[in-house]
Amino acid sequence: MKDRFLKKISFFILFLFYGCSSIPYDTSNSCKIFDERYLWYQHTKKVKEKWGTPIYVQLAIVKAESDFNWLAKPPRKKIFKVIPFKRPSSSFGYSQAVKGTWEQYKKETGNKLATRARFKDSVDFIGWYTNKSENILKISKQDAFKQYLAYHEGWGNFKKYKKNKKVIRLAKKVEKQSNIYKKQLASCKNSLSKKKYIIF
Repeated sequence: MKDRFLKKISFFILFLFYGCSSIPYDTSNSCKIFDERYLWYQHTKKVKEKWGTPIYVQLAIVKAESDFNWLAKPPRKKIFKVIPFKRPSSSFGYSQAVKGTWEQYKKETGNKLATRARFKDSVDFIGWYTNKSENILKISKQDAFKQYLAYHEGWGNFKKYKKNKKVIRLAKKVEKQSNIYKKQLASCKNSLSKKKYIIF
């Protein structure tokens, strides 16, 4: 009887865990993302209130970095194009933050239990990072293009971005996706504000 109860509890915990962590069905549509993960809307809304980073910019960065995959990691390098080797960086999770910058975020915000595999912490990290980019580099938080350049290249290398055509292409994609998310959110703003009850 006890074993059966423990199995049921374990199954329920796994159900909640995977239900909260699975990738949304349509990551290109902000309304559909929040329809599936309404709690995520609450998290991004709090980040906007706390750091001033628009929800559509937060989502565009997450999509570009991990496509909402909580376990995302950079692909391994390959020796002779065949043998798997080490990963190029320690990037991980929704935000693809590297360990060093993540530790800096935890220290400066006091969010000691933050984890890169949790959406709530990941978007708060993005809010913190874009806020610092605004303070250090004078980049508006509404400017998805330059904010992503700073996010991808780091504050120290930002001024060199014009030499990197690949990064510029990525930043333009982020800017485009950000504008799409912005329009979508405007269309479902009323329905999002009406939802009161949260399951996941």
